[in-house]
Amino acid sequence: MSKLEKKLFRKVKRANLKYQLITDHDRIAVGLSGGKDSLVLLHALQLLKEYTPLQFEFIAITIDLGMGIDYSSMAEYCSRQNIPLVIEPTNIGRVVFQERQEKNPCSLCANLRHGALHRVAQKNNCNKVALAHHLDDAVTTMLMSMAFEGQLRAFLPSAYLDRSNLTAIRPLIYVSEKTIYSLSCRLALPVTANPCPAAGQTKRAVVQSWLETLEDAYPGVKRRFLTSLEKIYWNQ
Repeated sequence: MSKLEKKLFRKVKRANLKYQLITDHDRIAVGLSGGKDSLVLLHALQLLKEYTPLQFEFIAITIDLGMGIDYSSMAEYCSRQNIPLVIEPTNIGRVVFQERQEKNPCSLCANLRHGALHRVAQKNNCNKVALAHHLDDAVTTMLMSMAFEGQLRAFLPSAYLDRSNLTAIRPLIYVSEKTIYSLSCRLALPVTANPCPAAGQTKRAVVQSWLETLEDAYPGVKRRFLTSLEKIYWNQ
């Protein structure tokens, strides 16, 4: 393993030991968008399989939003890595941006994508879905809930979804976006461009930008935010 891979492995292993995200005999559906985060998540699970005694298997599931995205490079990568890939065609893009024309489309789009992911995971006999949310995502979500909803709310490292009888896990929860970006470049992962019309124009993008400014001024502030989130919210 390279130095960056060791860093990724160490943080994913730590999250797994603390929150029991992956256990023996799990069959995991990895939500693969084609972005850097989900591709690094695939690589992290490969490292866990190779360098720990855990006995589990995983497949990649891509929810095609029907927006003309070319997934051929990603499919070739999965084939080379012997990772089963299921690409599920949907009309989510048309529903969100043409039929509904939501002013704030992210929530609806996420709900529809997750619903489709859960259905395909069930169809493929998976008991868990792995999502590529990382440290920066967790902190950003917490800050958004405080700023725009007046409450402390954030996603959990592991959460049972009773409607679908699946458990959602977030193995990258201790991994920074900076590390993920560096790894995606070092490994030359086939990152697919994000075609979302709302990209960079959302409240989340504003909060992310502010968080980066704060991190530049006070290095380590993101990690301290995450530590606070763990103590106050995750460990209740």
